[in-house]
Amino acid sequence: MRRIVIDRPGGFDVLRLLEKPVPEPAAGEVVIACRACGVNYADGIIRMGLYASARKLHGYPITPGFEVAGTIAALGDGVEGWRVGDEVIGLTLFNGYASHLCLPAEGVFPKPARLDFEQAATVPTVFLTAWWMVHRQLHPQAGETWLIHSAAGGVGSALLQLAHLADVRAVGVVGAAHKVEHARTMGAESVIDKSRGDLWEEAERLAPDGFDAVFDANGVATLKQSYEHLAPTGRLVVYGFASMLPKNGRRNWLSLALDWLRTPRFNPMDMTQSNRSVLAANLSFLQSHAPTMREGMEWLLERFADGRLEPLPVESRPLPEAAEAQRRIESGQTVGKLALIP
Repeated sequence: MRRIVIDRPGGFDVLRLLEKPVPEPAAGEVVIACRACGVNYADGIIRMGLYASARKLHGYPITPGFEVAGTIAALGDGVEGWRVGDEVIGLTLFNGYASHLCLPAEGVFPKPARLDFEQAATVPTVFLTAWWMVHRQLHPQAGETWLIHSAAGGVGSALLQLAHLADVRAVGVVGAAHKVEHARTMGAESVIDKSRGDLWEEAERLAPDGFDAVFDANGVATLKQSYEHLAPTGRLVVYGFASMLPKNGRRNWLSLALDWLRTPRFNPMDMTQSNRSVLAANLSFLQSHAPTMREGMEWLLERFADGRLEPLPVESRPLPEAAEAQRRIESGQTVGKLALIP
């Protein structure tokens, strides 16, 4: 088998391709021969050494990657309901950049026939993150108005589709003109292109009474204004800090420290008067909620199977080009998702 390993945090050059023996499944496990591996923005943060769950739950050396799709290559003792050759999706905590992946059977799901392997491998992380925020934190009500930053990215695109299913009016925010049409296709009623005008002036025009929810993965660049543009009883949902991370692939501790100091601290006393709330999500720290995560995946896959949800456009590269894939996703120019082909 082949897999990508990071021995120590650093730039794109620390991603190494290694050959290892194909793993043998223990009792209750399956081995997946991966046909595609999803790439997420979080994978680059792991490479930089800034992803908290990578440090606390795993350590280095580490193989990044949270999601794969492929066929079952081997079954451990006691595994029922699967056969060698079945087409599946695997949800994993790290180790996803690989040609073969050994997983507990609980982390394996049937691949919907409508999805090819690259589409299927790029579903779990972004759609499950979006599902958790929407259906386990917000509990949407028809007619609400949401502002979704990074609306052409993976989680943003998933949020737009879930908003549409919930009869929510979604306003998407993108950073370049070539992303506008994609956001509309995903379900945005209106799209703000912040490269062509003032984001918050346009947001106020579209929602003069504020937003019922704002989804923000930008960090210090937008968090303060996102909170201030909430309607009474509005909720700010934070799931990333992209604007605070290096643009050249390497850490800049001074810049990180300055951005940390500039990050808004929300006042609970103000919240009790405005009835505004701040929520947050990180899928990798939700392992204690595994049964709920499985419920979410089953909910999502049912809707992919019948066409209520659509896969995202995927840009693919061979596994040895993992560094270039991470460079692309960190450039901010991609639309939808990226995948590696082992």
